[in-house]
Amino acid sequence: MIAPHRIAVLVAVLAFVGLIALGARVDVAVPGSPVPQSLQTLAVLAAGLALGPRWGLAAGLLYLAAGALGLPVFAGGASGLPALTGPTAGYLVGFPLAALLVGAGGRSLSPGPVWRTILFIFALALAGHLAILALGWAGLGLRIGASEALSAGVTPFLWGMAVKSAALALIAPLLLAVRDRLNI
Repeated sequence: MIAPHRIAVLVAVLAFVGLIALGARVDVAVPGSPVPQSLQTLAVLAAGLALGPRWGLAAGLLYLAAGALGLPVFAGGASGLPALTGPTAGYLVGFPLAALLVGAGGRSLSPGPVWRTILFIFALALAGHLAILALGWAGLGLRIGASEALSAGVTPFLWGMAVKSAALALIAPLLLAVRDRLNI
């Protein structure tokens, strides 16, 4: 029999996989880029913060597995091998790694003033987004060249990175409460 605590963690992981998939549905085409702007990265980083490094990584990997198995969970309803080998492949590979990074960084939070926690989470979210953008840039660069990939796959996403990082910092108390409640 599975312990109730494990069931709660599994449900939370699956809920974050669903949130990442929902974030993929909120996508906007970026002129001149084969990569859309979406809320996926916010959901990925939220998974890392709420679930910690191990379970955040698991949520990211399950999300990729769902897409690989043909579920239309990627931006634009994409799925399957073409999505995992196309222009967005590097970004997608970055998702579980960014969740791991933010989850690990979130472990180092210490009690203190709210403003310090918000600034720390903002910086942590920027680092997670930069990891995704770096892997996305590398993957896209293999297809269209490094300079083109920078202008089409990184620069247009910097404003979204800042906004989504600020959003994560603002909702961090809720996510940290989830982590505490799950005792992970």
